[in-house]
Amino acid sequence: MIAGKRVLITGAASGIGRATARLAAAEGARLYLTDLNARLLAESVREIRDSGGVVACAKAADVSSLSEIRELGQEIHADCESLDVVMNIAGISAWGTVDRLEHRHWQSMVEVNLMGPIHVIETFLPPMIAAGRGGYLVNVSSAAGLIGLPWHAAYSASKFGLRGVSEVLRFDLRAHGIGVSLVCPGGVRTPLTDTVEIAGVDTASPVFARLRDRFRRHAVSPEQVAVAILRGMRRGRYLVYTSRDIQLIHLVQRLCPPGYALLMRLANLGMRRLLRAEVVTGQGG
Repeated sequence: MIAGKRVLITGAASGIGRATARLAAAEGARLYLTDLNARLLAESVREIRDSGGVVACAKAADVSSLSEIRELGQEIHADCESLDVVMNIAGISAWGTVDRLEHRHWQSMVEVNLMGPIHVIETFLPPMIAAGRGGYLVNVSSAAGLIGLPWHAAYSASKFGLRGVSEVLRFDLRAHGIGVSLVCPGGVRTPLTDTVEIAGVDTASPVFARLRDRFRRHAVSPEQVAVAILRGMRRGRYLVYTSRDIQLIHLVQRLCPPGYALLMRLANLGMRRLLRAEVVTGQGG
């Protein structure tokens, strides 16, 4: 389905975006790549081209900036009339309890994770519609866009928002032959696991290091997510899960609300214990 298609991928310098770009290139896509990190983006482009993949355009851009995305759009549309596939993968993460989150956390989550995809959609989807050739839109949300994970209020504000946009577009774009997939990863071993900010928690502490190691053992790789994304596109799936645990919890949420509520309460209890352990460790140091 993706061979010979013109494919835009945001966040292509690392993690899920880079893995998806590599896989799409291997399947014959003509790539248009962007990321905030110019150095890592250049590395990704070199790797793909060295493997025989086609990168038609690679330009560093901040998805939270409408002007930068419009500049990217002008450059891409100078090369081609319209894209065939748009993949919104770029994103950032910050967690914390509501009394520890700062305004900048809320604002950055919404600007990058929600307004970023909106900037991409409003720049690249109208030309796709006008071209009349159909196409595909992939929005990468999160498990935090489906369920109420503890300490994820700011992150979920953006990811639930992207889910809402996708829910509308899956029907609006159907008339134009444009499919929509909403990808909802659970744990993924990406560089974000090393850089995620948790308000009020020392992420360098032994307590957090143990938690991160446990997370990584149960997380899937970016390459597994990339496979799930392209498979979901081929099958025309709207909701694309990357791990069975999130699929199961989402099922429990819909079919057994009391069971879901119990799971979330237990998860919150575990996080509160983590915070207490962190405070005690800090005092002991």
